[in-house]
Amino acid sequence: MNVRYRVELTQSERDQLTALLSGGKHAVRKLKRAQVLLAADGGASDQEIARSVGVGKSTVYRTKRRFVLGNLEAALREEPRTGADRKLTGKEEALLVATACSRPPAGRARWTLELLAGELVRLTEHASVSRETVRRRLAENHLKPWRKDMWCIPQVDAEYVARMEDVLDLYAEEPDPKRPVVCFDESPIQLIGEVRQPIAAAPGRIERYDCEYRRNGTANLFVFLDVHRPWRKVKITESRAAVDFAACMRDLVDLHFPKAERIRVVLDNLSTHSAAALYQTFPAEEARRVLRRLEFHYVPKHASWLNMVEIEIGVLARQCLDRRIESIEQLTDEIAVWECQRNAAGARIKWMFTTEKARAKMGRAYPAPRANLAPAQ
Repeated sequence: MNVRYRVELTQSERDQLTALLSGGKHAVRKLKRAQVLLAADGGASDQEIARSVGVGKSTVYRTKRRFVLGNLEAALREEPRTGADRKLTGKEEALLVATACSRPPAGRARWTLELLAGELVRLTEHASVSRETVRRRLAENHLKPWRKDMWCIPQVDAEYVARMEDVLDLYAEEPDPKRPVVCFDESPIQLIGEVRQPIAAAPGRIERYDCEYRRNGTANLFVFLDVHRPWRKVKITESRAAVDFAACMRDLVDLHFPKAERIRVVLDNLSTHSAAALYQTFPAEEARRVLRRLEFHYVPKHASWLNMVEIEIGVLARQCLDRRIESIEQLTDEIAVWECQRNAAGARIKWMFTTEKARAKMGRAYPAPRANLAPAQ
């Protein structure tokens, strides 16, 4: 034992180290120093301590020295480390950030750490720049040039605002059975069958299914959602052509809301979502009869989030369709049960976004009026 640095703990210090080792979340280095001190206090040699704790003899020596010359806190605490000087200067780091945010070189889809390191060597006087140096500097600036996200950036013009506020005002209206508001949209689904029988779940084992599957075609889901009433309806078809849309609108008028005077339908800008689809499908008299009771309200382009039925389609996908369904018959049965249960439960979409909130949050994106005209007297 190193006589110069003999560790003699008080009972209070032993209790503190024991409590430190018995629980809680601490750095591994701190826990090992606590083990070193307790072992040294018990009379173990430096070699025995190093072997039992799993550290070097120099670590044992330094820990004992810091305890004898300082105190328990000094022995457990990390000493400041000077470390190597930063290889890149401030200007060089700014150059790295600017390069990472620029277009990648010809022939490459994106910047990589290796490409950025090579570009720094070319642009600066460094003979070499390691991949790790580039990674750390990018991490400090929260940059990941090898990643990219895709989203749709709408053009918020006067037409966008007009359509948005029109839909939001419909949502904010009081319920009127004579003039219901119904959101409408469609969603495709792939029919997938099993090649091999899945293995059912058991205690201690999750359900397992084969990665191979059989494609059985596709189907389409037309979804209706009453904005002010806990009602939804899903119609399953093999296609989503103009004739299918026309049939859905006639069902809406004749089957689902036969007593309504005017049905306000919120829908997106798909080419088949038009009055022309009914004239393409039915005789002119029938098309006009159905359209007299319909009023289409289109959400802005690239703003499907304003259609409340999109939320309902997401619920349907999570609760019912998140599995392999092999036939249109099975799909019809499963969705019918889900639809019945959700309607019986009185489930509704709680819409919180209003015209007032839109003007408050998106006011800067609203088009500026060209003239300040006084209201008519």
